[in-house]
Parts: sequence; structure tokens; C-alpha cells
Amino acid sequence: MPSMSNATHATKSTRMTLAAVTRGQIAKPHRVLIYGPEGVGKTTFAASAPEPIIIGTEDGSGALDVPRFPRPESWSDVIEAVEALTAPDHGYRTCVIDSLDWAEPMVWAHVCAASGKASIEDFGFGKGYVEALSEARRLLAALERMQAVASMHVVIIAHAHLRKFANPSGEDWDRWTTKTNDKLGGAVREWADAVLFANWEQYAAEVDGRTKGVSTGRRVIHTTKTAAFEAKNRYALPDEIDLSWAAFAKAVDRNRAAAHEIRDLLAEDADKLAKFSAWSAKNPPLHELVAMRDRIIADRKGTK
Repeated sequence: MPSMSNATHATKSTRMTLAAVTRGQIAKPHRVLIYGPEGVGKTTFAASAPEPIIIGTEDGSGALDVPRFPRPESWSDVIEAVEALTAPDHGYRTCVIDSLDWAEPMVWAHVCAASGKASIEDFGFGKGYVEALSEARRLLAALERMQAVASMHVVIIAHAHLRKFANPSGEDWDRWTTKTNDKLGGAVREWADAVLFANWEQYAAEVDGRTKGVSTGRRVIHTTKTAAFEAKNRYALPDEIDLSWAAFAKAVDRNRAAAHEIRDLLAEDADKLAKFSAWSAKNPPLHELVAMRDRIIADRKGTK
């Protein structure tokens, strides 16, 4: 009988070896969470993504000519729809979940039924929301499998609401965030490559001696977190872009191509090009490449 150490050695994985190490940016389908007030155009944004299909827990896409699954009646229906898309060559390229906050009660009903509880609060001490979080992570895992097999973008839509931000170093303030339980919203925001806050362009102005809110009618996406709203992106996007998939995709694609653009800009300066090639071989973060490209362009404009 082999010793325990020999048995362990015999079954040791050989995947994690130095020979298997890779580097460089990985182009992959997008994982987008877009949230904002009702009517701003979140569903229209998602429906403009490449070859979309909607899993509609609410009827937000009813006025759009877009493929959609039957409206889910349970959390199992949502998971089943994602699993149906986990196959190659079905023709769809973007899975849209509309919306996260309308799906959340389905999660609650699912975990309550499994545990024989009448309400998510019956678990006590927030335990029901922890159970719901496990189910939400099951959805995210299913979406990851779908992306791996079908190479689909994922766009998750949510409504926005104001929530008090507990400031550990001073007074609290209100901040826009997803209209979900903190645990669920936090897990999805962490998972997404881009958390986009959609809203109308608006600002405060003094009119007749009084401060009033003014809206230009333009709809925008905020891509970077501020004191006023949750947002993030891993694409080095501008802080604000137009609310359209075309504008979002253009900004992402341009930034992903930053290294190629820098090489074109430095093509006539062999010394600088060689220095850049040596630096870029170290695989710098995308935001550093974008900053360098923008700096070169700005410097050239300044010398004209």
C-alpha cells in the first residue's frame, strides 16, 4: 500500500507549472453592470449591443424589437435561460439580464422555499441575505461558463436609488447605487468589468437669485466612482461618455489598441520606439498605456 505522501504526490495537479505561465492583456467579452433612474435608456443601451437576447424579469424591453426569452417566473428560470445560452454557434453575442433588482425577489423566494421560510427576514440576523448571495454567485458562475463556451458579452441592468454612505472619517452623505441588497449589489459590482451609472446630464445653476437644477437632455454614462455614485471600469475609459453601446465599445476598443497607436505615433523616432517596446514588453497596465498615448498626442498638438 503506497504511503500517504506518495499517494498525494501521484495525484498532484500538473497544470500549475512555470511552463504554463502566460502574460499580456486578454481580450475577452465584456461584463457590464449598468444602472440608473427609470427611463434613462439602460435597456436601449443593452439592446444595442451585438446580437442581444434578453432575460427579462421585468417588461423593460417591451417597446424594443429584440429577441427575448419568456418572462422568468422563478429563479430557476433565470438560471435555465443562461444555461440554454451555454452552447457554441447559437448566433447570440450578448446576454442581457433586465433587471437585477427585479430578479432579486426571485432569489429570495428560491432560498425561502428551499429552507421552508415564509420570508427572507425569517432566517434572522441577515442570514437570509447570505443564502441569497450564494444563489447570486451561482448565477455569476453560470454566466462565466456561458462566456467561456459561447464568448458572449453580459449586460446586467439595475435601477438606481440613493443610499446613505457611512463615511468613517466624517459626516455621512447620500450616494447613487444599485437598488438591491448590499450583499447582492456588491457581489455583482465586484464581478463586472464595468459598472456604469447612467443619468441625464445635469448641473446646478443660479436662476433669478435661486439655485436650480438644469438638465441639458443629454444622456451620459459615468464610468468612474465619485462621492455621488458607484462606478468603475477596467478599460481606462473617460470619466463620462455618451449613453450608447456604440460610444462605449468605441472607447473600449480604442484603449485596447493603445499600444499599437503609440507605435504608430513613434514610428519616425527609432530611439523612442525602442524604449517604448522595451517598456511595453513588461506588460504595463492598460491605464498607463492610455495615459502615455494621450500624453504623446497632447504634446504633439502643443508643438503645432
